[in-house]
Amino acid sequence: MNKKILYHGSKDLIKQPIYGYGKIYNDYGLGFYCTEDKELAKEWASSSLSNGYCNCYEFDESNLKILDLSNKEYNVLHWLAILINHRKINLSTGLMKINAKWLLDNYYIDVDKYDVIKGYRADDSYFTFARLFLNNTISIEQLNYAIRLGDLGEQIVLKSKKAFSQIIYKDSEEVESDIYFKIRKIRDENAHDSLVKSFEVYDVTGTYLTDLIRRDNCE
Repeated sequence: MNKKILYHGSKDLIKQPIYGYGKIYNDYGLGFYCTEDKELAKEWASSSLSNGYCNCYEFDESNLKILDLSNKEYNVLHWLAILINHRKINLSTGLMKINAKWLLDNYYIDVDKYDVIKGYRADDSYFTFARLFLNNTISIEQLNYAIRLGDLGEQIVLKSKKAFSQIIYKDSEEVESDIYFKIRKIRDENAHDSLVKSFEVYDVTGTYLTDLIRRDNCE
């Protein structure tokens, strides 16, 4: 067996994650979003000024089909295509719509074909810079750097009934919001500031999305 400990930060104490329950407009669509980082889960539980819960589970990954976006066969464009498909990103120009369609046609991975997804977590800052990339304002090198610079953590998402059948509740810990809400806010602010600073200079040697599309059309 391949077991690991997962944490889910929430305003609720969740003893039994329910398949098919939740928001569809999350990073990887409908699923149960967890992390191996207990402190990060506590931050996720503190989205308001009321206390939340850090729920702990034992998860058996045996015999599950897992999409790990940190593997070398994937890159930031696969991640961005998945976000575009699942999250509401404002595509305000014709160029952005054309570029988004090309990304979806060439890099989208159907996450619903997997039991588990492992990948980056996004926040509002990332969507701002994803839009800049789609509008050819920043390069793929800058976007790739930003994903790691933000330090917002990685997620493990249970997608299938089979995955849900292999997670077992262990315990929960009440999270003091007056402590972890501040920590979460500082992390998000630092991520935003770092991202903004990294894009202050135009990347004259970088590869932009239209460059990739031109290469694809010439092949």
